[in-house]
Amino acid sequence: MSSDPKVVRILIADDDALVRAGLSMILGGVADLRVVAEVADGSEVAAAVAVHVPDLVLMDIRMPRMDGLAATEALRRAPDPPEVLVLTTFDADEYVLRALRAGAGGFLLKDTPPAEIVQAVRRVAAGEATLSPAVTRRLIAQVTGQAAGSRGGDGRREQARRLLAGLSEREREVAVALGRGRSNAEISAELFMSVATVKAYVSRLLAKLDLNNRVQVALLVHDAELV
Repeated sequence: MSSDPKVVRILIADDDALVRAGLSMILGGVADLRVVAEVADGSEVAAAVAVHVPDLVLMDIRMPRMDGLAATEALRRAPDPPEVLVLTTFDADEYVLRALRAGAGGFLLKDTPPAEIVQAVRRVAAGEATLSPAVTRRLIAQVTGQAAGSRGGDGRREQARRLLAGLSEREREVAVALGRGRSNAEISAELFMSVATVKAYVSRLLAKLDLNNRVQVALLVHDAELV
């Protein structure tokens, strides 16, 4: 067996040719990352995934025929889907939040420095969320504001609380830590458990709550107003 690190296969979906070229240049120069295909619209993603079998899709939100939200929802419903890392600007917060609920592993702002893009791709490909605390606060503030006083918001809160009520005390502590944007190492230090044990708890939470990734756990905790 080769000792080389696994190469992460990447599909870029963005309607801006310059953005695609820039991302390809950034990612193509990294030994453990490989751009296997590019598409210009969300309607082309499913076919490209079937042909090229990427590990991760870098997904723009705003595309002309099918946006990244619809494409993400379709991908995550399919068997053994690739991870999705969405690309956006701050004025698309609502769409980003919906994409995260649909199963995207995180998102990047389009002006993110190249080194951070590389790290984000690696983390999401490995199943870890990429969600900066500052942007998390902005998103949660927005969704809280939208939900305040609305029946939809009340319904989401009650549904989230019912789901979380089935957790053990320790599972709930880990879930709340995820809701605060903590990494596995930070949860390990806060809750006095090994990183391996934290990972096991996260996997258990995903299975119990029927969620795709830790970002969705964090959103559920926020929906339940536990943080």
